[in-house]
Amino acid sequence: MSYLDQTLHLFPETVLAVAGTLIMVLSPTVKNARWLGRIALFALVLALFGSHVSYHHGEYMGSAFDGLVTNDAFAILFRQLFIIVAALAVLSSFDYLKREGIETGEYYALILFSVVGQGLMACSTDLVMIFIGLEISSISTYILTGYRRHDARGIEAALKYFLLGSFATGFLLYGIALVYGATGSTNLAAIRAAIPQANGPLVAMGAALMFVGMAFKVSGAPFQVWTPDVYQGAPTPVTAFMSAAPKAAAFAMFLRVFLTGLTPAAGYFWLLWGCAVLSMFVGNLGALMQSNIKRMLAYSSIAHAGYVLAAFTTRSAMGGAAAIFYLAVYSVTNVGAFLVVAHLAGKDESTVAISDYRGLGKRHPVLAACFTIFLLSLLGVPLTGGFFGKFYIVTSAVAAGLPGLAIITMINSAIGAYYYLRVVVTMYMEDAESPAATPAVPASGTLVLIFTVIGVFALGVFPTMVLEWASQAADILK
Repeated sequence: MSYLDQTLHLFPETVLAVAGTLIMVLSPTVKNARWLGRIALFALVLALFGSHVSYHHGEYMGSAFDGLVTNDAFAILFRQLFIIVAALAVLSSFDYLKREGIETGEYYALILFSVVGQGLMACSTDLVMIFIGLEISSISTYILTGYRRHDARGIEAALKYFLLGSFATGFLLYGIALVYGATGSTNLAAIRAAIPQANGPLVAMGAALMFVGMAFKVSGAPFQVWTPDVYQGAPTPVTAFMSAAPKAAAFAMFLRVFLTGLTPAAGYFWLLWGCAVLSMFVGNLGALMQSNIKRMLAYSSIAHAGYVLAAFTTRSAMGGAAAIFYLAVYSVTNVGAFLVVAHLAGKDESTVAISDYRGLGKRHPVLAACFTIFLLSLLGVPLTGGFFGKFYIVTSAVAAGLPGLAIITMINSAIGAYYYLRVVVTMYMEDAESPAATPAVPASGTLVLIFTVIGVFALGVFPTMVLEWASQAADILK
């Protein structure tokens, strides 16, 4: 296979890396940074199209670069999810950045570079390549978190994220070193074949350290302490992006490593079970006590990480498919929810308290209705994607002989009903003391709202197509 043919296996990442570099070069000379955002959008659309084409042409599928990466259904599904989330984040950022006075080209370049790293995390079959992808994505996200340089909360959030993220990366890298020492390889297939004859305690210790690093990236308890502060301090479009794409990429890495490479080392079951249950309870109980909408959604994301981990705990293809489907639903829903928050936050994000949403149903009925749809999907109400997402997770847990985990998942969904519906009640049943005019949603934001609302209902009414693709992707990992 020629070098060009191998590069085509990484066509989306190549396009986005070139576009990101071009934006950085043009940034000092282009006065209107929105044009650079349009370049980023064009690159994302081209990458999405290229990924779709490769799925239907067998010559671009399979391994490349001596088995370091693979272009399979699993990688393509996650790549397309990352690209869609990034495109929605770019669209929702146009007017936000102008309002905050921070519209520069490097913002869009950093989003593209982050997606490049996420794509590598999803398609890599070697631990070193997975680590490189993780670092590309993480470093870009650290910078984006502190992009509002004039805001002390943003700088504090970026510093916390960087320090704790670096610490977690150390755990992951040391775990990779131990697994390499025990098996003699960083290739996932070779690790799987070598585990039965390898040093068991060394493999177990390496897997445990890698689990700690990955659990931090998905904001699983007890490694979730960074999440509320970072989600609150980051620019809201960045929060929307990082709550969906990097989290989905971390779960893709999680699934690829533990279902493909470390499957024979089954001793991590209770580690997964405990992290899933703890994440659900910490996230939902923490969200109950929040008065800030961004912090409430941050704790909610911890709970949703627990739901995905519950599906992953089943260690079955059915559970893997449920986890992938749930990540798709959660990503679309969360981007829409944070777009509403970004629009209502105002200059310097001064109106992000739940009490600021009083009377929104009267002031802006359409925006309130959209936010209600997103909250109901996060809750898991029928006809929304969130319902089928949780249904498949509970079903996979029962099928795997884990009824206790299924019951805990349903209990936590009931707990979540309180804080989601509290926001709905605030919007429709409480009146603001001094109601302020709500500005009209810009055209770019309207496009994002339309896409996400349709996505929530499409995944809830017609889930079969995405679920079948998720099942095909999960089967590859066996």
